[in-house]
Amino acid sequence: MKITSATFRCSSAKSSQCPADGIPEFAFIGRSNVGKSSLINMLTNHKGLAKVSGTPGKTRLINHFLINHQWYLVDLPGYGYARVSKSERSTFSRIILDYIENRPQMVCLFVLIDSRLEPQKIDVEFIQLLGEKGISFALIFTKIDKLKSQNQTQSHLARYERFLRHSWEELPPMLVSSSEKKTGREEILTFIENCLDSVSGESTME
Repeated sequence: MKITSATFRCSSAKSSQCPADGIPEFAFIGRSNVGKSSLINMLTNHKGLAKVSGTPGKTRLINHFLINHQWYLVDLPGYGYARVSKSERSTFSRIILDYIENRPQMVCLFVLIDSRLEPQKIDVEFIQLLGEKGISFALIFTKIDKLKSQNQTQSHLARYERFLRHSWEELPPMLVSSSEKKTGREEILTFIENCLDSVSGESTME
């Protein structure tokens, strides 16, 4: 997929305020400071599209970006940042749950995972929640340029797969990325393109 246009559409505090045009949506979420904004900017080839901040927990609204006038890239608030207040943490949870439960046009939710870390409790709990709610999702392992080698990358992914197999019979799609090296850009965009083709095919059959 070649991205020819990427424009900010709106920020929303709840799903009912999100665009009502029915355009397919691909949402991105992850633990705070996982590199979400950098990944979005890398995918769209637009350095300033999503704000990159040194302060975790900066994204507090649902941000819609219209890509190629064809689909929305949705930047969701991060989760699991301890230094925001309890009331803000609960607000983030409500925003996130409201969106993922009430947006039928969301084709896939990309859950970002820091490739350098052991499986984190909050990530695992969120993935489990998605399974229980029947939400379509894929995992993107970020910052793979910080690992020493391809072998170490594969080792970390295999470790995560083994961990997930304890409670998952069928594993979600797994992708890797490095915003610095632009690794994984084509693979992620191809995945989105294939999803769009599938959705378009289903609409035609109906």
